[in-house]
Amino acid sequence: MRPMAALRHAPIARAAQFRALAVSCGVGSPEAAAKAATAPPVSQKMAPGVLIGMSESDLQQLALEFGQDKYRGKQLHQLLYKRKIREIQDLSQVPLAFRNELQEAGWRVGRSPVYKEVTAADGTVKLLLKLEDNRLVETVGIPVEDSKGSVRLTACVSSQVGCPLRCSFCATGKGGFARNLKSHEIVEQVLALEEIFKRRVTNVVFMGMGEPMLNLKEVLEAHRCLNKDIQIGQRMITISTVGVPNTIKRLASHKLQSTLAVSLHAPNQKLREQIVPSAKSYPLDALMNDCKQYLLETSRRVSFEYTLLAGVNDAVDHAIELAELLHKWGPGYHVNLIPFNPIDGSEYKRPYRKAVLAFSAALESRKVTVSVRQTRGLDASAACGQLRNEFQKVPLLGDVQVEEPQQAEESQQVEESELEMAVSS
Repeated sequence: MRPMAALRHAPIARAAQFRALAVSCGVGSPEAAAKAATAPPVSQKMAPGVLIGMSESDLQQLALEFGQDKYRGKQLHQLLYKRKIREIQDLSQVPLAFRNELQEAGWRVGRSPVYKEVTAADGTVKLLLKLEDNRLVETVGIPVEDSKGSVRLTACVSSQVGCPLRCSFCATGKGGFARNLKSHEIVEQVLALEEIFKRRVTNVVFMGMGEPMLNLKEVLEAHRCLNKDIQIGQRMITISTVGVPNTIKRLASHKLQSTLAVSLHAPNQKLREQIVPSAKSYPLDALMNDCKQYLLETSRRVSFEYTLLAGVNDAVDHAIELAELLHKWGPGYHVNLIPFNPIDGSEYKRPYRKAVLAFSAALESRKVTVSVRQTRGLDASAACGQLRNEFQKVPLLGDVQVEEPQQAEESQQVEESELEMAVSS
């Protein structure tokens, strides 16, 4: 057969092959075979796991797999995130047979018991949650009442059990590192705080134990659940990082409307390496360039956290250098000053009020937007940088009492209240 003749007969040959394939696959006609070929693949059954963290559509699919209608999935969603049910058998609004089947298949809610609760004089509450591997993770609820009497409740959530980065001023790093938290273990911190305060959490900050960017996959899954299922606006969520190479770019690609807070703590590379050892692998210029690109890609300004350490990084010269650094990399940045919160065994000291105000004034005079964080939960070791427990690395064995780190001295608390009054005036 000539080449052109073969080409003319090619469609006929392909049709014959298609019919043969249809017959061999048990399909009655070419049309049926085409339909089968374009049909979506049959979804795999969900592997048994935890219900917390699942979306409403996921829960509806789960209900269908167990022979229930979609309404049962919607019902599960309400019970998990509104009623905050802790155990499968407590889902009393759904049929007992469905509950038993879920339990027998290995499903569980995924809530951890509160091992300890500590309340500070200012109403801040720190919870220690006992995870399934007997490690403890800390989360903090911070209530703030405005002049109109409405209360904003901020949840400071952990993303890891401990932290591997060991920033020199932070208690969490001194306690060691065990593992990343799963997304449901992050979400349940918010649910636990809502139960304690008996009100909705309005704001979430990923500023508890751990480095969120080292657990970005689970953090993003938790972020989705907090936003879509618990109904916390994206702009009410802040993700903090000390800086992990390549992760800010990854976060930017998701184009979230949440705030990125970068823990800077120094205006130059040399000093930053002393305070933040991990900075050796992430030069300051590279970090600042990633922040600039983040702003360009997301149109969301970056907030820089700066812990003031007396005699280390709190001089006016440091403030001037910091302003120059920020202006070099573009407009739209905000600096949040955090006077050091004392921790047991640290050589650092809290700066005097005069030093904090001078640092802030030096930034403002150079057209840098600045705020001074109001310290909350100091007397419960629940303030920024104070989260640590002796069972974050070694699992809890038996009914052991958790000892809180040594509390701040009374004089330091008096100094703190003076600072807060000066900042608010």
